[in-house]
Amino acid sequence: MSGETGLAPAIAPTDTGCADAPVLRERGQRAVFCGLTGIVWLHRKMQDAFFLVVGSRTCAHLLQSAAGVMIFAEPRFATAIIEERDLAGMADCHDELDRIVAQLLARRPEIRTLFLVGSCPSEVIKLDLGKAAQRLDRTLGTHSGAAMGTRVLHYSGSGIETTFTEGEDACLAALVPHMPAASAGTAPALLVVGTLPDVVEDQFRRLFTELGIDQVGWLPARQLADLPAVGAHTRFLLAQPFLGETVRALQNRGARHLPALFPFGAEGTTEWLRAAADAFGLCPMQFNRVVAPGRERAKRAIAHSQDRLRGKRITFLPDSQLEVPLARFLSTELGMVPVEVGTPYLHRELMARELPLLPSATRISEGQHLDRQLDRVRADRPDLTVCGLGLANPLEAEGLSTKWAIELVFSPIHGFDQAGDLADLFARPLRRRDVLRV
Repeated sequence: MSGETGLAPAIAPTDTGCADAPVLRERGQRAVFCGLTGIVWLHRKMQDAFFLVVGSRTCAHLLQSAAGVMIFAEPRFATAIIEERDLAGMADCHDELDRIVAQLLARRPEIRTLFLVGSCPSEVIKLDLGKAAQRLDRTLGTHSGAAMGTRVLHYSGSGIETTFTEGEDACLAALVPHMPAASAGTAPALLVVGTLPDVVEDQFRRLFTELGIDQVGWLPARQLADLPAVGAHTRFLLAQPFLGETVRALQNRGARHLPALFPFGAEGTTEWLRAAADAFGLCPMQFNRVVAPGRERAKRAIAHSQDRLRGKRITFLPDSQLEVPLARFLSTELGMVPVEVGTPYLHRELMARELPLLPSATRISEGQHLDRQLDRVRADRPDLTVCGLGLANPLEAEGLSTKWAIELVFSPIHGFDQAGDLADLFARPLRRRDVLRV
């Protein structure tokens, strides 16, 4: 035990790992969902928000199929479909949008924040949604004189401009300018940034309370009408690694980022919590008392998958930007050997604590050239390949075990109590392979 910080860091690299490793940058054909997909988890989290996608029927079908919406459900998202007459200039798109928004708010008056989400760049849909959002916000927002107005914001979920999880980044970055300003005399406060399932957020909330950090805000908040204040006294932890634009927006508001490992696994979660404890000057003995039970519980849960995963080689194809911290977790806590860790974008600043913990022989790639990456997978023959849905079956047909990357985004995987489930997500395909082999 460290006399200064409570639990001693359990992950200490003997060299610089991949901190200074060359990055294989690739550009070419991509196989990844667009940023619209983030609406699937964002609309569940923000209970007073609504997402109106302005786009094509293809976008409507994508959201409907990706969300798996039941026929009796009434989700907090919809699509305003752009027809040929709109693109041809035969209809006034602004009038059409105003009409749809008016119908929506008449039916759902409880909506406090309305996101206009572009499925294509403005040049394609012939409509500047940013200006449209500003105009509607002046009409419908609280500054319009209404006692309970509806804030109207905009961000792009276009597959041309965003990939998969970047939709959440764009959404949260759009919220930051609307967060209240913290007053100059405000006591330091912690902000946790990134969408977490409610059960995981509640677990972290209890831990922060036990640690003695009472002023904790969440972005996104469950009720966007109650966004936390932000300012020079705000310290923020990232719960998700794909929030580069949101980080910059918060820093522009004066908030300070707390560099940390991401809260995956026993050690990652411990170091994530430690970053907050150190920033708020908490007692090391208090930190040890609060964190040790959860850490030990997580380590016992992870141990159930260690025998199956230890020594197994794994490749990540670029998908969600979760790849680097998950590879670190699998390497340091389960003994897996990362062969290649591909990610759509490599934010070195956000990965500064993660990269040194990857084995120095790991190949790091950024971006995607699908054919070349598949050629490397076939040459490397890893025991497990983490990839998108469209690639899994072809690779399985070639005798390569795969893991759906999308499941890692939609499953609760953060924190101590989810560590065993996270490990099992990787052990399960190998278990299935062994059963089928018999």
